[in-house]
Amino acid sequence: MSCKVLYGKPVSEHIKSELKLKIDELSNIGIIPKLSVILIGDNPASKIYVNSKHKTFVNMNCKSDIYNLDKNVSEEEIIKLINSLNSNPEVHGILIQLPAPDHLNEENIIRAINPSKDVDGLHPINLGKLFQGKPSFIPCTPYGCLKILEYYEIETVSKNIVIIGRSNLVGKPLFGLLSQKFQIGNATVTLCHSRTKNIDFFTKEADIIIAAVGVPKLVKSNMIKDNCILIDVGINRINDDSKKGYHIVGDIDFDSVQKKASAVTPVPGGVGVMTVTMLLYNTINSIKV
Repeated sequence: MSCKVLYGKPVSEHIKSELKLKIDELSNIGIIPKLSVILIGDNPASKIYVNSKHKTFVNMNCKSDIYNLDKNVSEEEIIKLINSLNSNPEVHGILIQLPAPDHLNEENIIRAINPSKDVDGLHPINLGKLFQGKPSFIPCTPYGCLKILEYYEIETVSKNIVIIGRSNLVGKPLFGLLSQKFQIGNATVTLCHSRTKNIDFFTKEADIIIAAVGVPKLVKSNMIKDNCILIDVGINRINDDSKKGYHIVGDIDFDSVQKKASAVTPVPGGVGVMTVTMLLYNTINSIKV
């Protein structure tokens, strides 16, 4: 059986080519899309993600400001900054790089963002609209998953889809999206998580599995049926003796599942590529002219 590898780069490049036209149109009327990112503390992984976002925006002739705040910053100070960005007409998107330090209430901080500038799609109003089937902003990683399915013409209607992981960032939004009456949707969706017993009972019946739980190589060939399609959202750092000192793997055992799967996204090179692209997409589409 030949297993197709669903790379994120061609999907990303396709979307960027369409966005470039809109960026040029906005530029002609004096509007430059601008994202403001708030980074709290000095988490190395968060810094890498933020720099990646910044680079993508700059390369697409957009603006990106990074507010790197001290790890001990107060919630009040963060909300004051958010309020100033909310009222700035030149700022089109605001993003809080998560996770935030433990002393901060992430929900309060996200609630402070104007929903019309919540390009990460995590404000309760935006999540509520998503579950009503009327999304304003779709969270970036789930949106990236949908775009991969769409680009590779993977049918979801009437399919059994199992999502592993129930986070507010990925699992829950995907559950809401794939069960809606959307072109990429209309599926029968099962949400599994850390308290799900006999998880392979569900995965063996799945036409499509989306793994987003943060457990390295959790999904193996003995957990899936023939011709299953797998979308791997996991990014797990495994220490090794290489010069870099680690390598990255997903939540799916890539080598193992290729024996039975019809298609699978790689890690790296799959969904991760799409997350920043959809952030750019959301920021540009937040601009109403």
